[in-house]
Amino acid sequence: MPPGIPSDIKPEVDQILEAILYLYTESRRITKELARAVLLTGPQLTVLKMLEGVGDLSLSELSERIRAQNSTVTGIIDRMEREGLVLRERSKEDRRVINITLTEKGSRIAREVSVEPMEVLRASLESLSVAEMRELMKILTKIARRVQAIVKRDVPSVVKE
Repeated sequence: MPPGIPSDIKPEVDQILEAILYLYTESRRITKELARAVLLTGPQLTVLKMLEGVGDLSLSELSERIRAQNSTVTGIIDRMEREGLVLRERSKEDRRVINITLTEKGSRIAREVSVEPMEVLRASLESLSVAEMRELMKILTKIARRVQAIVKRDVPSVVKE
């Protein structure tokens, strides 16, 4: 066990980690399965559903929302644009910004996929009280900040953008 975690709670810590890994892997499995049904990759379906839900986004906003590097998202968008799923459009407010917009074909496919991992997780959270959701958010935010600090400190810069 890492130094800050008492060995007598190791089983509980392991259960928490198993739950987090289960949620992550199940989310990826669902996305991959749904994407395959409409002849897309998991990341492409994620982008379609994100744009369907929130509307046009800049490349940077999209990268931040799907937690991927700009270079990775650029490659995904390049392929999606070739397939006629999205368009790149220069912002009227700031000519330096390129917005990603769904085409009619992209919108149609997004509508065809009625379920996505976010919806499954959102529905699962309905079993929690408002107080439990707030507490969970507080705990998850604390964990996420700690992970970011550890990554920033310990992971080689090659991994980071």
